[in-house]
Amino acid sequence: MTSLATKPGRADDRATRVPFRGVVRSEWIKFTSVPSSFLAIAGIAAVGLGGSVFLGATLESSGVPSVPSLERTMNDVLSPMVILGQIIAGILGVMSSGAEYASGSMQTTVLASPRRVRILWAKVIVVFAAVTVTSLLTAIVSWAVSFAFYAPHGLEAPLDAPGVLLAIIGSGVYLGCCAMFGVGIGMLVRSTTAGAVLVFVVTLLGPILASVLPYGLFSRVVRAMLLGNAGDAMARVHDMPGPFLDIWGGHISPGAGWMIAAAWVVLALTLGAVALKKRDA
Repeated sequence: MTSLATKPGRADDRATRVPFRGVVRSEWIKFTSVPSSFLAIAGIAAVGLGGSVFLGATLESSGVPSVPSLERTMNDVLSPMVILGQIIAGILGVMSSGAEYASGSMQTTVLASPRRVRILWAKVIVVFAAVTVTSLLTAIVSWAVSFAFYAPHGLEAPLDAPGVLLAIIGSGVYLGCCAMFGVGIGMLVRSTTAGAVLVFVVTLLGPILASVLPYGLFSRVVRAMLLGNAGDAMARVHDMPGPFLDIWGGHISPGAGWMIAAAWVVLALTLGAVALKKRDA
């Protein structure tokens, strides 16, 4: 009789265990039910497309380069989305995790899925997919629209030109990395305000401050290893080939940029996962 009494309990535990796809579906519902998510996605598209169109439309008034440069053209096309979009994407990632702590709903989420790391991975999948797809589409549309501004001056950047397609893909993936970084930071600090500040420092303010540090090994290493500079390298087309990574010269190749950005994401998610498992919800 004792064995018969314990088996249903075990069966109930298995029945109530939420599969991972259910956790992902739950996070997707949360993501799409919050108006700020759509505002952030729309903001990435707006600043990316609007900024590139503005730079293209003002090309003649700002001075047409005498020598065609793929680096200059693609920088005008992608830099508005990368510079401003990285902040939006990172804050969106922070909000997807930090806001649940602020509202107290994280306790309900943990009760529904006791294996806490699965919650983190589900948030990462949802936010990364939404931001990356939006960013890639924005980058492609920005390139297509801007083509009309640069082609009459011989400054167009065709997709089959060296590094152009990689820069477009890199810009979209970089914003997705910023979103994943934000998810990890949100889990770590449990505050949308503090998380947003950290995202701003690592992506935009940090590279600016590092550029004015006294010249030396420390400042060179800091400047090369910042997430914002890695994103710039991922979205940049270099007219002249250079080394994989030159600390003293400040050159970061696209491949090095991908590796540095991935390292930041791994660090943030690792710290976020540890905090999620060790702290009370």
